[in-house]
Amino acid sequence: MPDGLQALGRAVKQAQYKQHRALDSRLAAAGTTLAQWDALRAISRSPGAPARALAEATFQSEQAFGTLAGRLAALGLIERRPGNGRRIEHYLTPTGEEVLRAGHQIADEVLAACYSGLSPADRTTLLDLLQRIDCGRGA
Repeated sequence: MPDGLQALGRAVKQAQYKQHRALDSRLAAAGTTLAQWDALRAISRSPGAPARALAEATFQSEQAFGTLAGRLAALGLIERRPGNGRRIEHYLTPTGEEVLRAGHQIADEVLAACYSGLSPADRTTLLDLLQRIDCGRGA
């Protein structure tokens, strides 16, 4: 059943792509991008976290996250402070917190529209099914 599995994989990717495009388009109204807002969200969840942890939380390489964090710092949305050893810690600024809040409101609206065709029970089932997917480390 490789064709069926490939169709399923493509459908998941297509749904993700549509969701990301809608979010990125609407987040522009808050003066941010999906990648920037996702980084702000990760920093908000783990204030003081190092780039390695934040890169993992945002599905980026450490180098890509470092570049993004530099951009966020230049925009005044985050502060990067020295931690133990060579560790750099990341914190939201008040402006970053405002952008994050605006992004949450936009994301709630976009995601409500994206999943409007699903009942609450369907959404719960979909979440459960997606959380059971295990591609392993090598895949």
